[in-house]
Amino acid sequence: MAKQLTPQEFQSEVLDSKDLVLVDFFATWCGPCKMMAPVIDQLAEEMNGKVKIFKIDVDEARDLAAKYRIMSVPTLMFFKNGEVADQIMGAVPKDRLVDKINELL
Repeated sequence: MAKQLTPQEFQSEVLDSKDLVLVDFFATWCGPCKMMAPVIDQLAEEMNGKVKIFKIDVDEARDLAAKYRIMSVPTLMFFKNGEVADQIMGAVPKDRLVDKINELL
């Protein structure tokens, strides 16, 4: 299961990580986010050891959402060595996420 981060954990878990990190910027009221939640949790289990996967609630982390210009949710951001490597907006099939992770590894 993907861990939900607080804004305070973002620096150490995402920006300071040497691993590939996928961050799911979501909102509890967002329908497509709810559809993606089980996919994100499956990926967190299946890709454990290859990629770190976290969730961030944009309503609880407004400063982070503004910093990364999150205009719609879900927005899935891929971080590599503390930098944004890529992003995918909206609900997408699991295999598209797996392909993107493998491409970035």
